[in-house]
Amino acid sequence: MGIEQKAGNLGVVTLRLEDVINWSRTNAMWPMLFGLACCAIEMMSTQAANFDLSRFGMELMRPSPRQSDLMIVAGRVTRKMGPVLRRLYDQMPEPKWVLAMGDCASCGGVFNNYAVVQGVDEVVPVDVYVAGCPPRPEALIHGIVTLHEKVKKEKMKDWA
Repeated sequence: MGIEQKAGNLGVVTLRLEDVINWSRTNAMWPMLFGLACCAIEMMSTQAANFDLSRFGMELMRPSPRQSDLMIVAGRVTRKMGPVLRRLYDQMPEPKWVLAMGDCASCGGVFNNYAVVQGVDEVVPVDVYVAGCPPRPEALIHGIVTLHEKVKKEKMKDWA
């Protein structure tokens, strides 16, 4: 007796556990705001009604690393702020992702001096880079959608 006879006409859906977990991770990401410069204003505007980041399950930006799984680094990171950024990243629960927003976070921007980190990937591993100075809210949303596509392709063997 197969599942068709047992379930009848109930409309049973079968999925892989991996797909369900990745779907839930993408639709319930809680970003931690780490706005350091002008990119932070654009990051805040993505929560406004015009762009409505809550349609992706990101109802509000978390100020605490222990409640978030996505760190959006918006703006330039100085050498003095680098250890603070790393400490916050280490306090985030697994799985965690990092999105570098803007040219300053991605490659140091126009600040090519000793005080500014030339790319936040020197401090924390970055999953998605969003280019622009400052990038528009649409670019940040595109970066989040790109991250969602990356998370949906993760395999169980990579989780451990």
